[in-house]
Amino acid sequence: MDRRHFLATTTLGLPLLSSSALFAQDTMKPAKPTQLPPELVKEFVRVGHNNLPEVQRMLKEQPGLLNASWDVGGGDFETALEGAGHVGDREIAEYLISQGARANIFVLTMLGHTAIVKGLLAMYPHLLRSKGPHGLTLLHHATRGGEPAKELLEHIRGLGLTEAKLAMP
Repeated sequence: MDRRHFLATTTLGLPLLSSSALFAQDTMKPAKPTQLPPELVKEFVRVGHNNLPEVQRMLKEQPGLLNASWDVGGGDFETALEGAGHVGDREIAEYLISQGARANIFVLTMLGHTAIVKGLLAMYPHLLRSKGPHGLTLLHHATRGGEPAKELLEHIRGLGLTEAKLAMP
């Protein structure tokens, strides 16, 4: 294309394009995904407490369930991973994390990830009194973690936290 042809086509073509058309690619947002059926989320969270084969089946059929949260009510939300965490189901928790689920301090405590949890508590000491789904504490999760979480259980108790102290305002 010679210079004269280039100028003629671009100069004539530009007025036909609006500025929004020129920059539409930069401003376009991906379409918002459709909401998962609440009963499906509720069922996934329920099986996340103790049924690995069903967790695997449901996740294969609907990958969007991985981080879906069930609204139990009153500001109490729970994911399948958190359900596995508070009942101490290590196998389900590890599986969900391996699939990309978002772990939190409660699940990491149950799993006995001592260095990570101690580091978080050192940086944010107020987390010692935080509560996860159903108001369950780090102390509860460390207890449910069994032997792998024993060091964290002792650490949390060593920081002076007991269930009785948690109940105090």
